Amino acid sequence: MKKSSHPRDKYFLRSVHQEIDLYDRKLAHLRKYVDFASSADREEAENRLVEKRAALEKTARELAAEGVEFKDAELPRSFGDQDDAGRHHAGSHA
Repeated sequence: MKKSSHPRDKYFLRSVHQEIDLYDRKLAHLRKYVDFASSADREEAENRLVEKRAALEKTARELAAEGVEFKDAELPRSFGDQDDAGRHHAGSHA
């Protein structure tokens, strides 16, 4: 049976950006508010979230490199600090 795949379009990229932003918020919450029995437990929990976020970021960057359009306003807040010269996007106009 064939595995269903998501269409790799601007709407899929938008949802990936939203998921990355969600993982950024989860990481911030974990680092600030969650208590762990040991630093090893904290590191393990943080690493799980970072790995999931990294996979999403890789997908988002691949889509952008393929020329999938996106709006600057839809980028995860954590992407605002990074320089992505030469990216293809629709700008901030709708």
